[in-house]
Amino acid sequence: MLPVTPRGRLRSGLARLTGPQRFLLAGSFLIPLGSFAVLPFMSVLLHERLGMGLGAVGVVLAVASLVQFSGGVVGGAVAERIGLRRTMLLALVIRTAGFGCFLPGLRHPAAAVFALFLVSVGAALYLPANKAYLIHEVDENQRPLLLSASGSALNAGIALGPLAAAPFVLTASAGLFTAVTALFAAITAGHALLPAESPGHGPAAGAGQAPPPRREKAFTGLAVLPFATTVLSLYVFMFFQHYLALYAVPRTSTTYYGLVLALYALLLVIAQPLLSERIARLPYARALWWGFGAMAAGMAALAVGNHAAILAGALLVCLGELVLFFKNDLEALARSPRSPAVVFGHQRLAAGIGAFVSGAAGGEGYQLAERSGGAGLFWGAVAVQCALLPLVVGRWSARKEGVPLTGRGR
Repeated sequence: MLPVTPRGRLRSGLARLTGPQRFLLAGSFLIPLGSFAVLPFMSVLLHERLGMGLGAVGVVLAVASLVQFSGGVVGGAVAERIGLRRTMLLALVIRTAGFGCFLPGLRHPAAAVFALFLVSVGAALYLPANKAYLIHEVDENQRPLLLSASGSALNAGIALGPLAAAPFVLTASAGLFTAVTALFAAITAGHALLPAESPGHGPAAGAGQAPPPRREKAFTGLAVLPFATTVLSLYVFMFFQHYLALYAVPRTSTTYYGLVLALYALLLVIAQPLLSERIARLPYARALWWGFGAMAAGMAALAVGNHAAILAGALLVCLGELVLFFKNDLEALARSPRSPAVVFGHQRLAAGIGAFVSGAAGGEGYQLAERSGGAGLFWGAVAVQCALLPLVVGRWSARKEGVPLTGRGR
């Protein structure tokens, strides 16, 4: 008998998806497609069209990002109390209202800021409940496929949203916001038709059902090691996310930079489902070495600064992202006794902390490197941090948990 290839297992797994799972995966593409048709251009809209100062724009975007990430803890707690489907519906109603509020926001800065806040709150509520609903009532060995397929769909939407909207953002803003609002209204209606999760995944609805889960404090059952590793993963990754354009465009061109981003997104979309089973089987310590090692190699390649090095560096960072972000979520699910919605909320908070620290440190660091002789020094410093992080995490784990990281199975 011929061995089953990862591609064959992927096809077989996708063929067994239920109707609700297929709908949620389609939503995982359409929701970021609509969101990223708008959100990447907010700085342009607020500054150039509405006349807000760049300092105020920066504060608004920072607060919105903080709400979207840190609010995941609230989203997980809400889902634990009112159920996954109800939380998704509440989140989508808020988010649809937010995109609708961008219409008066085209004339009034306060309305635009309020709209952005609503969209961020909706995202914070939706994402933990969405991931938890997607994997509820499935075997643990099916989780990697579903989560990786959802991640691929999300990355495809993120990549295509700005491309689809770019011609219309400033020339036909009202039509764009109307279309996005209509898209979210349709997605919300579709979520209303999803079956409610079974007892034990939401509040009990009547006699004969399992009692509702005992209400815990927000951080009870926190999977500390995956949480801390997620903070560190986002910390180093967001240097790449924030400063690659500033570094690459003057050394190449906007067209070449766009090509690099397109190839990056394509690798994420294709490789994540294909590699999901292998990443899931990796021991956690080895996954950290592979993930941070790929990021270290990528950052070091970026320091060279020519066309080939920038492309190679970006693709290596992409591989690091694939391993680290995915494995951290799986490890958090395995280590925490809390519901998946709460676990994903914790992970979102960790991502927000890492992104915030990276943003706070990165600007000064990049500027200092340029003053000291070249921005390549910045990427070299980030590469050194990536290379050291598996050692730091391993020692911290051994001291806090009493066993080396290599002694933990997953």
